[in-house]
Amino acid sequence: MKKTKIIIYTLVGGLLFYTINSIILNKSQASNQTENSEVISKQNNVNFELPNFENAAAKAIKSVVHIKSKFLQNSIYRYYDPFFGNRYFKQPKEEVASGSGVIISSDGYIITNKHVINKATEIEVVLNDKRTYNAKILGTDPNSDLALLKVEANNLDFLDFANSDNIKIGQWVLAVGNPFNLSSTVTAGIISAKSRKINILNDGGIEAFIQTDAAINAGNSGGALVNTDGQLIGINTAIQSNTGSFTGYGFAIPSNMAQKIVSDLKKYGEVKRAYIGIHISDINNDIKEYFSLNGLNGVLVSKVLSNSAAEKAGIKDLDVIIAINDITVNSVSELHEIIVQFSPGDEIKCKIKRGKKTIDLSFNLQE
Repeated sequence: MKKTKIIIYTLVGGLLFYTINSIILNKSQASNQTENSEVISKQNNVNFELPNFENAAAKAIKSVVHIKSKFLQNSIYRYYDPFFGNRYFKQPKEEVASGSGVIISSDGYIITNKHVINKATEIEVVLNDKRTYNAKILGTDPNSDLALLKVEANNLDFLDFANSDNIKIGQWVLAVGNPFNLSSTVTAGIISAKSRKINILNDGGIEAFIQTDAAINAGNSGGALVNTDGQLIGINTAIQSNTGSFTGYGFAIPSNMAQKIVSDLKKYGEVKRAYIGIHISDINNDIKEYFSLNGLNGVLVSKVLSNSAAEKAGIKDLDVIIAINDITVNSVSELHEIIVQFSPGDEIKCKIKRGKKTIDLSFNLQE
């Protein structure tokens, strides 16, 4: 009898211990799961939080205009002459080209692409609020495909220039313009590359484009590429496509380059360009081996021009420029993008490699 009671008590005690232990364990697991869920939730909020484009878009569309350029183009007409048969004659016909522009001051200065207003006899600017103005051409620069216009107006919304030297690959951007006459269109994407050369300008043209996958199409030319703060980082200029429509590759002129050029056009009616006085080339494996260079970084000085700023500063043929004003240079287009921001007479710091030596030079640019 006593043995039976002992067995029963033992079984009951074990059952109670198992039940209490299970309850405590379940509570602990539930607590851990809650904590883990909170951590995952917090991580998800950080990793998947998207930028808000609303403020940038609202600001940009007020400052991007629709440009309509009227120009005359000869059209060929045919008529039948009873004595001589079919005859042809030319008759001027007014055509209208469409593009975009960016207001850069409250008193009506507008930047656009030169190709948007080519051969224009009259330029009409349409604001986002549908107000229209006739615009005057203050100057154009074929080497960068930029133009500066002016309308007689005050208290206009405008975009501030951002420092395009500070942009990063992968950074979110908005493209704003009037593709296919669809006014005030905003598209989003990222910066895909910097200092891109795509060979669309004539000899002497300066190409150091920002590449983006934000949709750009016909009519976007001259429009704005802005950051998420609504600041201007580029002027949309071109696309690369086999179809003539956007396929993921759009290109914009960096804001630092645009700001210098329009400043000159406003002040002088032309661009005052500064030069180092050298011929340069990109460095690849073939050039590295041929000239026995110590690496692939920088750009090669293939020739120093006589009596140039470079010659006076002591730069020599086969030197390698690796930095300008502490900004690393690894391609011809990167160097052009930096130098185009300066005026004749400005002083720059140039870091070069000559063999195994690194040399720092300071000198003034020439016109």
